[in-house]
Amino acid sequence: MFNVIFWILAIWFVVNVVWMWFALDNQVLQKTFAWINVCAIVIGFWVYYGMTHDASALNGWFLTMNWVNIAVAAVQFYFGYREDSITHNDHKTA
Repeated sequence: MFNVIFWILAIWFVVNVVWMWFALDNQVLQKTFAWINVCAIVIGFWVYYGMTHDASALNGWFLTMNWVNIAVAAVQFYFGYREDSITHNDHKTA
């Protein structure tokens, strides 16, 4: 189960990062992927710390992928929820 969840999360991570960089201006997509990443992070840490697993080479990669996924989610939240100062600036100077 540990290995299966790792590979599912690894495939999601690669697809997510590639798609994220090609759609940086799509705020809806960034928000959606960021919230899916939050779920993936919770699942990843739950599987890593909550399930028994043998000492394999995947342990370090699993934990590293979880922490890097936190950084990716933070970037996605930034691009998803940022406000464009040009379109939201309603000030008119005389």
